[in-house]
Amino acid sequence: MSKLSNYLEEAFLNHLLNNDPVSALATVYIALYTDDPTDADVGTEVSGGDYARVAVNANGGADPTWELAAVDGAGYSVANADDITFPTATAAWGEVTHVGIRDAAVDGNLLWHGALDESKTVGTGDTMVIAAGNIKLKLE
Repeated sequence: MSKLSNYLEEAFLNHLLNNDPVSALATVYIALYTDDPTDADVGTEVSGGDYARVAVNANGGADPTWELAAVDGAGYSVANADDITFPTATAAWGEVTHVGIRDAAVDGNLLWHGALDESKTVGTGDTMVIAAGNIKLKLE
């Protein structure tokens, strides 16, 4: 997963080149999609059946966390340090094909997005888990 959203590209460039302040995010939220959210944030996020985004914390604590950025080939990357476990589905969520990283538990802005290595159909009673290291963000 290595695509920046239009929102984050604009915020990064304005911060870097126009001194536009950007606040650090102590927590981001992993979202599941049944299609590609695209850079423009127009995908279909899973809904219903007790679905909720999962918090991933930059500062440790009870939530899953991120590894520190490290050299990865021609750039740097960071990955989830812990498993990311979604609530047990109380109704079918459908075929999950993509994940996104958002800046809020509800609504908010898409920051990064990408396709899963393999899509997963989540039915009633299933629990979706993204294993540690399987969400990898890379900048080159």
